[in-house]
Amino acid sequence: MFQKTVVVGYLGQDPEMRYTPSGVPVTSFSVATTRRWADASGAQQEKTTWFRVTCWRKLAETTAQYLQKGRLVLVEGDIEARGFADKQGNVRASLELTATTVRFLGGARGEAGEGIPAGQPAVAGEDFAPNEDGIPF
Repeated sequence: MFQKTVVVGYLGQDPEMRYTPSGVPVTSFSVATTRRWADASGAQQEKTTWFRVTCWRKLAETTAQYLQKGRLVLVEGDIEARGFADKQGNVRASLELTATTVRFLGGARGEAGEGIPAGQPAVAGEDFAPNEDGIPF
């Protein structure tokens, strides 16, 4: 079976890069997507969905170097929903995307981009994350 998810949105934080015990680079960041619509009465509605993105190896290094909070990106990868309990003990869900491709689409909202120009070709990573124990998440 095969599944692929594509998300276009803005980074909610600067990427955080770290290394596994065996030295494999891994970078994490969050991406927000917002859907807007008019309800039956014509009032504008809005819903924002957050995705936690993880990049491995060369893709981790590239995203850590060039991305920053507010940057518009397209991320392709495999998605997984995870459940967790918050500080108050409430059950919550998180959408986590293991990226296979990240495309830098432009600068931060309302400003020109720096670093890699908008429309730069996609940066692709390996298809799968390494299967290691002790990954620091």
